[in-house]
Amino acid sequence: MKRDLASIVAALGGDLHGDGALQVTGLAPLEGATPQDISFLSNPRYQQQLLDSRAACVIVAPAMREVAVARGACIVTDQPYLYFAKLTQLYKRDRDPHPHPGIHPSAVVDAAAVVHPSASIGALCVVERGASIGAGTVLKSRVTVGEDCVVGARCLLHPGVVIGADGFGFAPNGDAWEKIEQLGAVQIGNDVEIGANTCIDRGALQDTVIEDGVKLDNLIQIGHNVRVGRHTAMAGCVGVAGSATIGANCTVGGGAIILGHLTIGAHVNISAGTLVSKSLLKPGHYTGIFPVDDNATWERNAASLKQLHSLRDRIKTLEKETKK
Repeated sequence: MKRDLASIVAALGGDLHGDGALQVTGLAPLEGATPQDISFLSNPRYQQQLLDSRAACVIVAPAMREVAVARGACIVTDQPYLYFAKLTQLYKRDRDPHPHPGIHPSAVVDAAAVVHPSASIGALCVVERGASIGAGTVLKSRVTVGEDCVVGARCLLHPGVVIGADGFGFAPNGDAWEKIEQLGAVQIGNDVEIGANTCIDRGALQDTVIEDGVKLDNLIQIGHNVRVGRHTAMAGCVGVAGSATIGANCTVGGGAIILGHLTIGAHVNISAGTLVSKSLLKPGHYTGIFPVDDNATWERNAASLKQLHSLRDRIKTLEKETKK
């Protein structure tokens, strides 16, 4: 889609340096941009890429203004990455300006479900009895929303999402297992985005809750009775076990695991691949990853880790003897 720089600044703001009539047709990273593209620089460490870039225009922070102006056209803004995100939305609206509310003929929507007239229900979706889909929400293909589950307004659920499958609840009965019926539902707030093939289980007694503005990547598992606070974001393949509570404005890196019944406070950032086995109440960045190494070295280090307790006792004994 063609847009001139003046129209971009009129829509999104920023300080334009260069010819406002200059047209751009695409968005691209610095290193791959053509003279028809607009790009952005959010990290000053990549200044050389800025200088080498063929982009027609680059979005930069005030600190990079002089360098960018010397190179060519630029838009100066306090948050270049955020500006670029809004620019992608602008291009998306240009390409597909009109939402398509309604229910696809192949979708199955129970007569007792409630779907807002402005919502869009894609091909092969299933919306079960008592479920509710809010205004402007989009369900891509093959999404299932289980009975009595609620999806708020302006949400986006990507293909294969399952909302409200039974939580994993079984009581031992001798050598067998007795199913614990999952009698709760799932409550999803407004402006939530859920990636492809992510599953959010219904609660056993109380509802599983996903608050406003949460962003979930693909292939995430949210167990029963979990609560995820507003504006928290999780990358792909995260697993959250039942009855965990995660605060607002957290981030969870890909492949991380949060064990059940734990509490994660607000503004906690968890690194990718971390196993969270205790509650984290203080804001901050937490990491629990044993670094990858060649197998022989890894085994030696793992063996040493098993001896840490005895090594600590030996050191304490040596310290006492040294003092004597």
